[in-house]
Amino acid sequence: MGKIKVNEIEKHDASEITVNSTVKIDTIAEKTSGAGVTVDGLTIKDTGFDEPVKMKSYTTTEMNNLSGMGAGDTIYNSTVGTLYVYNGLIWSAMSDTTFVVTVDYLVIAGGASGSTQHGGGGGAGGYRASYSNDTSGGGASSETALSITAGANFTVTVGAGGAAVTGTGNVSIDFSNNGSDSVFNSITSTGGGRAGSWSGHAGQTGGSGGGGSTGQSGGAGTANQGFAGGAGGAQSGSTYTSGGGGGAGGAGGAGTASVTGAGGAGVASTITGSSVTRGGGGSGGMYRGGNDSANSHQGAGGSGGGGTGSISNSANRAINGSAGTVNTGGGGGGTGSNVVSSYAGGSGLVILRYPNSYSIANAGGGLTFTTATVGSDKVSTFTAGTGTCSFS
Repeated sequence: MGKIKVNEIEKHDASEITVNSTVKIDTIAEKTSGAGVTVDGLTIKDTGFDEPVKMKSYTTTEMNNLSGMGAGDTIYNSTVGTLYVYNGLIWSAMSDTTFVVTVDYLVIAGGASGSTQHGGGGGAGGYRASYSNDTSGGGASSETALSITAGANFTVTVGAGGAAVTGTGNVSIDFSNNGSDSVFNSITSTGGGRAGSWSGHAGQTGGSGGGGSTGQSGGAGTANQGFAGGAGGAQSGSTYTSGGGGGAGGAGGAGTASVTGAGGAGVASTITGSSVTRGGGGSGGMYRGGNDSANSHQGAGGSGGGGTGSISNSANRAINGSAGTVNTGGGGGGTGSNVVSSYAGGSGLVILRYPNSYSIANAGGGLTFTTATVGSDKVSTFTAGTGTCSFS
């Protein structure tokens, strides 16, 4: 028996189909089981489709270049991951973009410089982390990863370390500079707190607090970012010691009668695939009467990039200190009174870890970064600059 091929169905109801007013099918049996009816690979049953419904896919550029559309035409926009319908005038999205990137981060601010005039050590930059079981600064737990819409701009800023300064002999001035904040989208880490200098200056509040000068308190750290700086030691004869800057992982040490305060410890992160410690505070400086400037009096810089304070004596001899390490947020070491140039804080860092299927795009503002593949993820490490970028 041959087939009847029909180009047009004029009308139908629950029991009858009329074709071109002449051919009528009187009985329509409801199909309740079986393979269903397949048209161009799409199977239709009484319960619906048993395969995904596939709309024609276009990028945003391709969609905007289409012509000859009618109201109700629908396509899938592969740029933003949602359906678009043409309303007779424009293409309109049926929902917000469905592409959202889950991003883990490590955001470290710049560390503060140490202070002159037997000054304290600089506080480390604020430290915030979300990856795996890595902890944040100040003893806080790991934070929650951010969800970033693909294609949307977000800001990255790598905070500079506090600049070194040169003393003028005016002991009423704090010879230290705060570190600068680092930023990833809504996450901001606070720059390290500057150190106190002689006479009468305490360490200042920051991501981690600055160390105090002789007889002065250390500055407070910022909650969930870093610890406080240590207090300066009491004057002992002609010996003046200062406190260490706070670190992301521990408070700065207090100065004693014979040893400067050590810098607070940093915190380890595994976001790059290996464990690296950053965010150490700078140790304090000392002036020691006589000719004794042995390094046994020198407290250590905090693990993770904290600088070491210098020691000077009345014979104008000195053991030099060091700056905070670049891209660790480490605080700079303090100085003795005959060493008038302080030590700079280390610059900060922003590290992002995200699925390998995405890439950083449209980076501007002089941002400096590198990207490596780690397992099924990419890791982008920003070492300088500020600007916006996006995920594509």
